[in-house]
Amino acid sequence: MPGYKELMQITGYKSKRSVHVLINKLVDQGILFKNTSGQISPAKNLFGTKMLGVVEAGFPSPAEEELLDIMSFDDFLTPNKESTYILKVKGDSMIDAGICEGDMVIVERKHTYKQGQIVIALIDGGYTMKYLRKRGDDFYLEPANTNYKNIYPKDTLTIEAVVTGVVRKY
Repeated sequence: MPGYKELMQITGYKSKRSVHVLINKLVDQGILFKNTSGQISPAKNLFGTKMLGVVEAGFPSPAEEELLDIMSFDDFLTPNKESTYILKVKGDSMIDAGICEGDMVIVERKHTYKQGQIVIALIDGGYTMKYLRKRGDDFYLEPANTNYKNIYPKDTLTIEAVVTGVVRKY
């Protein structure tokens, strides 16, 4: 969000006080949010989507529509925006993990990772997405498709990022 000086230029106001009054009105109307240190940002409900309830994926049950929350998918899927990016999936080696060709995976660069996580790895000069596994002291990559074999590094294995979400549009 722009600061007070930038808002003065945008609005044509000549004083910071006028901008302050405007910001407070926008906060009161729920358009902006101001944190405890005074930083402003768009309010959640400005760009969010309504969460209206829960749907049963088992046996049918009566449902009532009620506004549970307003959520932003951006905030939900990418809380660490500086270290998060999206990759489009090519191939079917992770299909049994629910990741299909054409999906988009949300990945986050992390300094730590755990065995069992789905990772983006640089192995012997090529990139791939697989489960990170460990045998003894050695790590290897395991696909989620029985048509593929485990990948053991001949030279190097570097974990570049951890998969934190999958997006699929129907």
